Amino acid sequence: MARSFKKLAASPATTGALAAAATAALATALWVRHRARNAERENPPIGRFIEVDGVRLHYLERGEGPAVVLLHGNTVLLQDFVGSGLIERLAERHRVIAFDRPGFGYSERPRDRIWTAQAQAALLQKALAQIEVEQPVVLGHSWGTLVALGIAVGFPADVRGLVLISGYYYPTARLDVAMTAPAALPVLGDAMRYTVSPLTGRLLLKRTVKTMFAPAPMPDNFFDVMPREMMLRPIQIRADAEDAAFMIPAAAQFRANYSELEMPVSIFAGRGDKIVDPESHSVRLHRELPRSTLVVAPGAGHMVHYALADEIIEAIDLLTAEREAKPIDCDFAIGDAPLDAGRSSVAPAAA
Repeated sequence: MARSFKKLAASPATTGALAAAATAALATALWVRHRARNAERENPPIGRFIEVDGVRLHYLERGEGPAVVLLHGNTVLLQDFVGSGLIERLAERHRVIAFDRPGFGYSERPRDRIWTAQAQAALLQKALAQIEVEQPVVLGHSWGTLVALGIAVGFPADVRGLVLISGYYYPTARLDVAMTAPAALPVLGDAMRYTVSPLTGRLLLKRTVKTMFAPAPMPDNFFDVMPREMMLRPIQIRADAEDAAFMIPAAAQFRANYSELEMPVSIFAGRGDKIVDPESHSVRLHRELPRSTLVVAPGAGHMVHYALADEIIEAIDLLTAEREAKPIDCDFAIGDAPLDAGRSSVAPAAA
Protein backbone atom coordinates (compact mmCIF):
# COMPACT_ATOMS: atom_id res chain seq x y z
CA MET A 1 0.00 0.00 0.00
CA ALA A 2 2.84 2.39 0.86
CA ARG A 3 4.40 1.70 -2.54
CA SER A 4 1.08 2.45 -4.27
CA PHE A 5 0.68 5.71 -2.34
CA LYS A 6 4.19 6.82 -3.30
CA LYS A 7 3.47 5.96 -6.91
CA LEU A 8 0.21 7.97 -6.81
CA ALA A 9 1.87 10.92 -5.09
CA ALA A 10 4.67 10.95 -7.64
CA SER A 11 2.46 10.50 -10.70
CA PRO A 12 2.52 13.33 -13.26
CA ALA A 13 -1.26 13.75 -13.05
CA THR A 14 -1.24 14.20 -9.27
CA THR A 15 1.74 16.54 -9.37
CA GLY A 16 0.11 18.58 -12.10
CA ALA A 17 -3.18 18.82 -10.21
CA LEU A 18 -1.43 19.96 -7.03
CA ALA A 19 0.57 22.54 -8.95
CA ALA A 20 -2.57 23.84 -10.65
CA ALA A 21 -4.39 24.10 -7.33
CA ALA A 22 -1.47 25.94 -5.75
CA THR A 23 -1.28 28.33 -8.69
CA ALA A 24 -5.02 29.01 -8.53
CA ALA A 25 -4.85 29.64 -4.77
CA LEU A 26 -1.93 32.03 -5.20
CA ALA A 27 -3.68 33.88 -8.00
CA THR A 28 -6.84 34.19 -5.92
CA ALA A 29 -4.88 35.44 -2.91
CA LEU A 30 -3.18 38.10 -5.02
CA TRP A 31 -6.54 39.15 -6.48
CA VAL A 32 -8.12 39.35 -2.99
CA ARG A 33 -5.20 41.46 -1.76
CA HIS A 34 -5.52 43.74 -4.78
CA ARG A 35 -9.28 44.20 -4.19
CA ALA A 36 -8.71 44.97 -0.51
CA ARG A 37 -6.14 47.65 -1.33
CA ASN A 38 -8.43 49.14 -3.97
CA ALA A 39 -11.30 49.19 -1.47
CA GLU A 40 -9.24 51.22 0.98
CA ARG A 41 -8.01 53.57 -1.74
CA GLU A 42 -11.53 54.19 -3.04
CA ASN A 43 -13.07 54.49 0.45
CA PRO A 44 -10.73 56.63 2.58
CA PRO A 45 -11.35 57.05 6.32
CA ILE A 46 -14.24 59.35 7.17
CA GLY A 47 -13.21 59.98 10.77
CA ARG A 48 -10.21 60.36 13.05
CA PHE A 49 -7.64 57.97 14.50
CA ILE A 50 -6.52 57.34 18.05
CA GLU A 51 -3.90 54.89 19.32
CA VAL A 52 -4.70 52.98 22.49
CA ASP A 53 -2.50 50.21 23.91
CA GLY A 54 -0.74 49.93 20.59
CA VAL A 55 -4.00 49.61 18.62
CA ARG A 56 -5.00 52.22 16.05
CA LEU A 57 -8.74 52.86 16.24
CA HIS A 58 -10.87 54.75 13.72
CA TYR A 59 -13.84 56.76 14.96
CA LEU A 60 -16.24 59.41 13.76
CA GLU A 61 -17.19 62.29 16.05
CA ARG A 62 -19.97 64.80 15.50
CA GLY A 63 -21.87 67.40 17.52
CA GLU A 64 -21.73 68.77 21.05
CA GLY A 65 -23.58 68.01 24.25
CA PRO A 66 -24.08 64.89 26.38
CA ALA A 67 -22.00 62.07 24.96
CA VAL A 68 -23.40 59.08 23.07
CA VAL A 69 -21.18 56.19 21.95
CA LEU A 70 -22.31 53.97 19.05
CA LEU A 71 -21.03 50.39 18.60
CA HIS A 72 -21.91 48.52 15.41
CA GLY A 73 -22.51 44.82 14.93
CA ASN A 74 -20.82 42.19 12.76
CA THR A 75 -20.49 42.43 8.95
CA VAL A 76 -20.91 46.23 8.86
CA LEU A 77 -18.78 49.30 9.69
CA LEU A 78 -19.49 52.50 11.63
CA GLN A 79 -21.20 53.74 8.45
CA ASP A 80 -24.17 51.67 9.57
CA PHE A 81 -25.05 54.53 11.89
CA VAL A 82 -24.58 57.03 9.05
CA GLY A 83 -27.01 55.10 6.86
CA SER A 84 -29.62 54.79 9.60
CA GLY A 85 -29.43 58.56 10.21
CA LEU A 86 -28.59 58.18 13.89
CA ILE A 87 -25.27 60.06 13.79
CA GLU A 88 -26.58 63.11 11.96
CA ARG A 89 -29.76 63.37 14.01
CA LEU A 90 -28.17 62.71 17.40
CA ALA A 91 -25.43 65.26 16.65
CA GLU A 92 -28.05 68.02 16.76
CA ARG A 93 -28.08 67.75 20.58
CA HIS A 94 -25.28 65.33 21.51
CA ARG A 95 -21.60 64.66 21.17
CA VAL A 96 -21.71 61.46 19.11
CA ILE A 97 -18.77 59.04 18.84
CA ALA A 98 -19.06 56.03 16.55
CA PHE A 99 -16.19 53.53 16.50
CA ASP A 100 -15.10 51.00 13.95
CA ARG A 101 -14.70 48.09 16.33
CA PRO A 102 -11.28 46.34 16.20
CA GLY A 103 -10.76 44.69 12.82
CA PHE A 104 -13.66 46.50 11.15
CA GLY A 105 -13.36 49.45 8.82
CA TYR A 106 -10.08 51.20 9.57
CA SER A 107 -9.54 49.95 13.13
CA GLU A 108 -6.68 47.52 13.69
CA ARG A 109 -7.01 44.06 15.21
CA PRO A 110 -3.50 42.86 16.11
CA ARG A 111 -2.99 39.21 16.96
CA ASP A 112 -1.17 39.89 20.22
CA ARG A 113 -4.40 39.48 22.22
CA ILE A 114 -7.72 37.64 22.20
CA TRP A 115 -10.49 39.97 21.03
CA THR A 116 -13.33 38.99 23.32
CA ALA A 117 -16.19 41.38 24.03
CA GLN A 118 -14.50 42.21 27.34
CA ALA A 119 -11.19 42.99 25.61
CA GLN A 120 -12.91 45.26 23.10
CA ALA A 121 -14.84 46.97 25.91
CA ALA A 122 -11.66 47.64 27.91
CA LEU A 123 -9.88 49.08 24.88
CA LEU A 124 -12.79 51.33 23.90
CA GLN A 125 -13.18 52.54 27.47
CA LYS A 126 -9.54 53.63 27.43
CA ALA A 127 -10.14 55.35 24.10
CA LEU A 128 -13.11 57.23 25.57
CA ALA A 129 -11.02 58.37 28.51
CA GLN A 130 -8.28 59.52 26.14
CA ILE A 131 -10.66 61.74 24.16
CA GLU A 132 -12.28 62.94 27.41
CA VAL A 133 -15.70 61.38 27.08
CA GLU A 134 -17.43 61.23 30.45
CA GLN A 135 -20.44 59.11 31.39
CA PRO A 136 -21.82 58.52 27.92
CA VAL A 137 -24.94 56.70 26.92
CA VAL A 138 -23.57 53.61 25.18
CA LEU A 139 -25.59 52.20 22.28
CA GLY A 140 -24.81 48.80 20.84
CA HIS A 141 -26.42 47.01 17.92
CA SER A 142 -26.29 43.22 17.51
CA TRP A 143 -22.73 42.06 18.43
CA GLY A 144 -22.06 45.61 19.56
CA THR A 145 -24.49 45.04 22.45
CA LEU A 146 -21.97 42.59 23.95
CA VAL A 147 -19.28 45.28 23.89
CA ALA A 148 -21.73 47.79 25.37
CA LEU A 149 -22.51 45.31 28.15
CA GLY A 150 -18.79 44.75 28.64
CA ILE A 151 -18.33 48.48 29.26
CA ALA A 152 -21.33 48.60 31.60
CA VAL A 153 -20.19 45.55 33.58
CA GLY A 154 -16.53 46.52 33.72
CA PHE A 155 -16.96 50.27 34.23
CA PRO A 156 -20.47 50.82 35.63
CA ALA A 157 -19.72 54.23 37.15
CA ASP A 158 -18.65 55.52 33.73
CA VAL A 159 -21.89 54.67 31.91
CA ARG A 160 -24.95 56.92 32.12
CA GLY A 161 -27.23 54.43 30.41
CA LEU A 162 -27.43 51.69 27.81
CA VAL A 163 -29.37 51.38 24.57
CA LEU A 164 -29.32 47.76 23.38
CA ILE A 165 -30.64 46.97 19.90
CA SER A 166 -31.28 43.49 18.48
CA GLY A 167 -28.83 41.93 20.88
CA TYR A 168 -27.80 38.37 21.69
CA TYR A 169 -27.82 38.06 25.49
CA TYR A 170 -28.13 34.36 26.39
CA PRO A 171 -26.02 31.42 25.17
CA THR A 172 -27.82 29.28 22.60
CA ALA A 173 -26.68 26.88 19.90
CA ARG A 174 -26.14 28.70 16.60
CA LEU A 175 -25.43 27.14 13.22
CA ASP A 176 -24.00 30.40 11.84
CA VAL A 177 -21.24 30.32 14.47
CA ALA A 178 -20.20 26.80 13.45
CA MET A 179 -20.14 27.82 9.79
CA THR A 180 -18.21 31.05 10.32
CA ALA A 181 -15.70 30.05 13.02
CA PRO A 182 -13.19 28.15 10.79
CA ALA A 183 -12.12 31.44 9.18
CA ALA A 184 -10.91 32.55 12.64
CA LEU A 185 -8.42 29.68 12.97
CA PRO A 186 -4.69 30.29 12.47
CA VAL A 187 -3.23 28.99 9.21
CA LEU A 188 -6.43 27.37 7.91
CA GLY A 189 -8.38 30.56 8.53
CA ASP A 190 -5.67 32.64 6.88
CA ALA A 191 -5.85 30.47 3.78
CA MET A 192 -9.64 30.69 3.72
CA ARG A 193 -9.70 34.47 4.15
CA TYR A 194 -7.52 34.97 1.08
CA THR A 195 -9.23 32.39 -1.12
CA VAL A 196 -12.61 30.82 -0.42
CA SER A 197 -14.15 33.26 2.09
CA PRO A 198 -13.97 36.48 -0.01
CA LEU A 199 -15.39 34.66 -3.04
CA THR A 200 -18.32 33.12 -1.18
CA GLY A 201 -18.80 36.36 0.76
CA ARG A 202 -19.06 38.31 -2.50
CA LEU A 203 -21.73 35.93 -3.74
CA LEU A 204 -23.71 35.94 -0.50
CA LEU A 205 -23.26 39.49 0.80
CA LYS A 206 -26.39 41.03 -0.69
CA ARG A 207 -28.50 38.07 0.44
CA THR A 208 -26.97 38.33 3.92
CA VAL A 209 -27.82 42.02 4.20
CA LYS A 210 -31.35 41.41 2.96
CA THR A 211 -31.73 38.76 5.67
CA MET A 212 -30.50 41.27 8.26
CA PHE A 213 -33.22 43.73 7.25
CA ALA A 214 -35.99 41.18 6.67
CA PRO A 215 -38.94 41.32 6.86
CA ALA A 216 -38.29 45.03 6.21
CA PRO A 217 -36.78 45.84 2.79
CA MET A 218 -33.10 46.63 2.45
CA PRO A 219 -32.64 50.36 1.71
CA ASP A 220 -31.84 50.97 -1.95
CA ASN A 221 -28.79 53.07 -1.04
CA PHE A 222 -27.38 50.69 1.59
CA PHE A 223 -24.26 49.77 -0.40
CA ASP A 224 -23.76 53.41 -1.40
CA VAL A 225 -23.28 54.25 2.27
CA MET A 226 -21.72 50.93 3.34
CA PRO A 227 -18.71 50.18 1.08
CA ARG A 228 -19.22 46.62 -0.16
CA GLU A 229 -15.56 45.85 -0.82
CA MET A 230 -14.50 47.10 2.63
CA MET A 231 -16.73 44.43 4.14
CA LEU A 232 -14.99 41.69 2.14
CA ARG A 233 -11.37 42.38 3.10
CA PRO A 234 -9.50 39.52 4.83
CA ILE A 235 -9.01 41.49 8.05
CA GLN A 236 -12.73 42.09 8.39
CA ILE A 237 -13.56 38.48 7.53
CA ARG A 238 -11.25 37.47 10.41
CA ALA A 239 -12.93 39.96 12.75
CA ASP A 240 -16.38 38.63 11.77
CA ALA A 241 -15.29 35.03 12.34
CA GLU A 242 -13.56 35.67 15.66
CA ASP A 243 -16.49 37.68 16.98
CA ALA A 244 -18.84 34.88 15.96
CA ALA A 245 -16.68 32.39 17.86
CA PHE A 246 -16.63 34.59 20.99
CA MET A 247 -20.35 35.42 20.94
CA ILE A 248 -21.70 32.45 22.91
CA PRO A 249 -18.99 32.59 25.63
CA ALA A 250 -19.55 36.34 26.04
CA ALA A 251 -23.29 35.91 26.58
CA ALA A 252 -22.63 33.05 29.01
CA GLN A 253 -20.32 35.24 31.05
CA PHE A 254 -22.43 38.42 31.07
CA ARG A 255 -25.70 36.72 32.04
CA ALA A 256 -24.45 36.43 35.62
CA ASN A 257 -24.11 40.23 35.79
CA TYR A 258 -27.45 41.36 34.38
CA SER A 259 -29.28 41.64 37.69
CA GLU A 260 -26.45 43.80 39.05
CA LEU A 261 -26.74 46.51 36.40
CA GLU A 262 -28.09 49.63 38.05
CA MET A 263 -28.02 52.08 35.14
CA PRO A 264 -31.19 52.57 33.05
CA VAL A 265 -31.37 50.40 29.94
CA SER A 266 -33.52 50.86 26.84
CA ILE A 267 -33.97 47.65 24.84
CA PHE A 268 -35.13 47.59 21.21
CA ALA A 269 -35.89 44.63 18.96
CA GLY A 270 -37.83 43.87 15.80
CA ARG A 271 -40.49 41.26 15.20
CA GLY A 272 -39.45 38.85 12.46
CA ASP A 273 -35.73 39.21 13.27
CA LYS A 274 -34.04 36.34 11.38
CA ILE A 275 -30.71 36.77 13.17
CA VAL A 276 -31.67 36.87 16.88
CA ASP A 277 -35.05 35.85 18.28
CA PRO A 278 -36.50 38.82 20.25
CA GLU A 279 -38.50 36.66 22.66
CA SER A 280 -35.52 34.52 23.66
CA HIS A 281 -33.19 37.46 24.14
CA SER A 282 -34.61 41.00 24.32
CA VAL A 283 -37.83 40.11 26.15
CA ARG A 284 -35.99 37.80 28.53
CA LEU A 285 -33.34 40.45 29.26
CA HIS A 286 -36.01 43.07 29.91
CA ARG A 287 -37.58 40.85 32.56
CA GLU A 288 -34.22 40.42 34.25
CA LEU A 289 -32.99 44.02 34.29
CA PRO A 290 -34.39 46.09 37.15
CA ARG A 291 -34.31 49.42 35.26
CA SER A 292 -35.16 48.62 31.67
CA THR A 293 -37.73 49.46 29.05
CA LEU A 294 -38.52 47.40 25.99
CA VAL A 295 -39.81 48.11 22.51
CA VAL A 296 -40.40 45.32 20.00
CA ALA A 297 -41.62 46.65 16.65
CA PRO A 298 -43.52 44.55 14.12
CA GLY A 299 -41.74 43.88 10.84
CA ALA A 300 -38.60 45.80 11.84
CA GLY A 301 -36.27 42.80 11.68
CA HIS A 302 -32.70 42.84 12.92
CA MET A 303 -31.82 46.34 11.65
CA VAL A 304 -34.40 47.93 13.89
CA HIS A 305 -32.41 51.18 14.25
CA TYR A 306 -33.43 52.02 10.67
CA ALA A 307 -37.13 51.50 11.42
CA LEU A 308 -37.22 53.01 14.93
CA ALA A 309 -34.73 55.86 14.72
CA ASP A 310 -37.23 58.31 16.26
CA GLU A 311 -37.90 56.09 19.27
CA ILE A 312 -34.22 55.34 19.79
CA ILE A 313 -33.30 59.03 19.70
CA GLU A 314 -36.05 59.83 22.18
CA ALA A 315 -34.81 57.10 24.50
CA ILE A 316 -31.28 58.56 24.33
CA ASP A 317 -32.63 62.04 25.04
CA LEU A 318 -34.34 60.70 28.14
CA LEU A 319 -31.23 58.91 29.35
CA THR A 320 -28.95 61.89 28.84
CA ALA A 321 -31.47 64.16 30.57
CA GLU A 322 -31.44 61.78 33.56
CA ARG A 323 -35.22 61.69 33.69
CA GLU A 324 -37.39 58.73 34.40
CA ALA A 325 -38.40 57.01 31.17
CA LYS A 326 -41.78 58.07 29.90
CA PRO A 327 -43.98 56.17 27.44
CA ILE A 328 -42.69 56.10 23.88
CA ASP A 329 -45.35 55.81 21.22
CA CYS A 330 -44.62 53.10 18.68
CA ASP A 331 -46.50 50.77 16.41
CA PHE A 332 -46.08 47.84 18.74
CA ALA A 333 -44.24 47.17 21.96
CA ILE A 334 -44.25 44.28 24.35
CA GLY A 335 -43.23 43.72 27.90
CA ASP A 336 -44.74 41.86 30.80
CA ALA A 337 -48.22 43.36 30.44
CA PRO A 338 -50.82 42.63 27.74
CA LEU A 339 -51.20 45.09 24.88
CA ASP A 340 -54.35 46.75 23.65
CA ALA A 341 -55.46 47.89 20.22
CA GLY A 342 -52.13 46.97 18.61
CA ARG A 343 -50.39 50.04 20.04
CA SER A 344 -48.62 50.41 23.33
CA SER A 345 -46.16 52.45 25.31
CA VAL A 346 -42.80 51.12 26.37
CA ALA A 347 -43.31 48.52 29.04
CA PRO A 348 -41.34 48.96 32.27
CA ALA A 349 -39.45 46.00 33.66
CA ALA A 350 -41.00 43.94 36.40
CA ALA A 351 -39.72 44.98 39.79
